[in-house]
Amino acid sequence: MAIQIVMDSTGDSRYFFNPDDARELAKAERRFYELTDAGFTAAARTGPGHVSQMRSFDPNAEETVFFPRLVGG
Repeated sequence: MAIQIVMDSTGDSRYFFNPDDARELAKAERRFYELTDAGFTAAARTGPGHVSQMRSFDPNAEETVFFPRLVGG
């Protein structure tokens, strides 16, 4: 089971999906591009204590975290 975690001002939302289910995988891919197109940064854990920014959907990523664009002022 894979997970997409979306951080926002209220905390986070978690979306689990089975990468072996074509329908769930397509929904996760749509969510990835909707969020990144809206300005979220996507990152995946690549090892203990290591993360890597994602610029395209990776169906093999077990955990993807989406961070909203930071607004300064």
